[in-house]
Amino acid sequence: MPDHVKISFAKLPAALEGLVVLLAAEPAEGETPDFAPPVDALLAPAATLVASAMQADRFTGKSGKGIDILAPTGLDASRLIVMGVGKVASLKTFDWLKLGGAIMGRLPASAREVSVVLALPGGEVPGEAAAELALGLRLRAYAFDRYKTKKKPDEATAKPKVTLYIEDDAAAKRAWKKREGIGEGVVIARDLVNEPANVLTPTEFAKRAGDLAKVGVDVEVLGEKDLKKLGMGALLGVGQGSAEETRVVVMRWNGGKSGEAPVAFVGKGVVFDTGGISIKQAAGMEDMKGDMAGAACVVGLMHALASRKAKANVVGLIGLVENMPDGKAQRPGDIVTSMSGQTIEIINTDAEGRLVLGDVLWYAKERFKPQFMVDLATLTGAIIVALGTEHAGLFSNNDILAERLADSGLTTGEKVWRLPLSAEYDKLIDSKFADMKNTGGRFGGSITAAQFIQRFVGDVPWAHLDIAGTAMSSPATEFNRSWGSGWGVRLLDDLVARHYES
Repeated sequence: MPDHVKISFAKLPAALEGLVVLLAAEPAEGETPDFAPPVDALLAPAATLVASAMQADRFTGKSGKGIDILAPTGLDASRLIVMGVGKVASLKTFDWLKLGGAIMGRLPASAREVSVVLALPGGEVPGEAAAELALGLRLRAYAFDRYKTKKKPDEATAKPKVTLYIEDDAAAKRAWKKREGIGEGVVIARDLVNEPANVLTPTEFAKRAGDLAKVGVDVEVLGEKDLKKLGMGALLGVGQGSAEETRVVVMRWNGGKSGEAPVAFVGKGVVFDTGGISIKQAAGMEDMKGDMAGAACVVGLMHALASRKAKANVVGLIGLVENMPDGKAQRPGDIVTSMSGQTIEIINTDAEGRLVLGDVLWYAKERFKPQFMVDLATLTGAIIVALGTEHAGLFSNNDILAERLADSGLTTGEKVWRLPLSAEYDKLIDSKFADMKNTGGRFGGSITAAQFIQRFVGDVPWAHLDIAGTAMSSPATEFNRSWGSGWGVRLLDDLVARHYES
């Protein structure tokens, strides 16, 4: 992971120099923002100046709001930034992540060394909160600029050394040791989504997934000969119009009890999607380099789990393919046979992601006998129409798994919203000529896609996450300014940590 920001922890000092960030709490209505006693002591020589600045700027300590004071008289600091945290009693884990991002966003590009004092009225800042704030700093500092040979002044990103001062610095360091790998996993996912398709071919993607071996993940790459032998006709049909060979990558982290069934995560990895013969409109097609965001998330997740030595057996599988129009490309009306033996009539070659997932999910089910399976895919535009870009669509055959995902979504801010599955929708994907067809038409498009995928999971507890609105070109947040968000890594890491580690 590129070091856009270097983070360390230390105990609260007696005095501070350089660029200093302090936290202020939102008080009762009509009162001035509150500082912790140690901060009041640090500010004593400039207390009047700081109070005047807050009053002039109408600063009330609301979460994410801040004021800048240059060369504050009476202090050794060259610049003082006061950041609001809102009501201390209502602070949650996700609030600390957002606060870290907001702080990073206020730092000038020229910042080299920054001191952040983590102290609030009413008690110590927990080490877990400090680590979450540090994660927000690191994620906001991310920039995908490797192909820019010249940068404009407004594109400059601060790359400072940040010291977080906290009373219990040992607890913060322990918590950060776990969070650091999660941050790296998000960055890996963002990098993969942001890469252009002429660079990130299925072969190159598989090679980068192979780098997980450095953190102890076992990586196996299946080529087209292997996939043909396995009978993955649905997956191979998607890529037969491309000059690039299709791949499936299997990643295994064995951190749990020996012999214990793993949990499985499956990602759609269409490295570029033209729509095939059912070709997409030209406008916006460049965004289809991100149609592999589900696979990117799985790779980032496996890095996160291995880096923090998760006590769970986890398998990640990604189907890597390019969907191109060509004389050899599959046509509407073709019938393919999936690994499960079920036949599929191709109605629209742009409904390709479910073909990828069908074969890979079946393979995961048959080979690994997992406790559950979760798949992620930028699958349908219909999910954006339904939910916008704030929630991913959740479909599941298991209420417990669905509830746990929803709860982890609220904790991490990577929110999901459950939509229905029922046999009544199956008639929309019934085919006259095969066991099913790969699209059910315009109405309920996200649901019929999920109904299709469900036919390949059997009785295994399963959840499908449609991340078309959240994984790429999603709205900017306090901790993300990247086109590729790395969505899902933190959500699924939280799911594993809270429910599936021994």
